[in-house]
Amino acid sequence: MGWFGKTVTAVVIVVLAFFLTTRFTDGPIGVVTGGPFNTGQVVSDEPDWRFVKDYEIVEFQLLEPARSRTTWIVEHDGRIFIPSGYMLSTVGKIWKQWPLQAEKDGRAILRVDDKLYPRQLIRITDDPALPAVLAELSRKYASGSQIPVSEVSRGSLWVFELVQR
Repeated sequence: MGWFGKTVTAVVIVVLAFFLTTRFTDGPIGVVTGGPFNTGQVVSDEPDWRFVKDYEIVEFQLLEPARSRTTWIVEHDGRIFIPSGYMLSTVGKIWKQWPLQAEKDGRAILRVDDKLYPRQLIRITDDPALPAVLAELSRKYASGSQIPVSEVSRGSLWVFELVQR
């Protein structure tokens, strides 16, 4: 094997080791999936979720499998939602496994400002608040370009509400 092959092999080993190692971290590292949360104060009272209105990202962890990630969050009328786009794209089908896992077992923990909120993720496809949720999603992340409800109904965009367990 020449120097190029050795270099490629070394890079692949380092990248794989990094992704394997992150499974044991206390939460995600940027956009890379992390391990279960080990730190944070559990909050059992239901907060006024308006405080996350201008948060760009938050962290959440599914309980099964116990992996954490960063995500966008949308607040509307005291309710909170996590979107997952690109669900019909080839990349989305490979990269986005957590929504499928959340549909099977929606138990999760939301971590915001080192506080842990036990939640249940419930996929919504038909909710009177959906147009307003998508308008807020558009405001925060799509430069005001309105995301149509048809993206949800055709399955390209999944929206999960985070409710108290």
